[in-house]
Amino acid sequence: MRGISVGFLISRLIASGMLILALLGYPYSYYILLRWVVCGTAAYGAFKSVELEKSSWAWILGIIALLFNPIIPVHFSRKIWAPIDVMVALIFVVSIFTIRKKNYDDKTQS
Repeated sequence: MRGISVGFLISRLIASGMLILALLGYPYSYYILLRWVVCGTAAYGAFKSVELEKSSWAWILGIIALLFNPIIPVHFSRKIWAPIDVMVALIFVVSIFTIRKKNYDDKTQS
């Protein structure tokens, strides 16, 4: 079982930043790019969560990946997307601290 890569950490930070910036209002092309970034980050996170046996995170990130799916997009108004964007940004930030490989010491102490 492999740990969490630096690339995944950076992708969650980038996705979080893009989600917050989405509140400012950009051209439609920005939101298409946002869907690809968030969906990819969430899908990879769901995969890693399954690997690390964190099923709750796998479900949460899987639902986010479906919600931001760029192939079959979910359409909401900006009024609806704004709180979703903030919540997902917060979820990605929290996941940085909670989705991580267990250390050997953690396994021996439990």
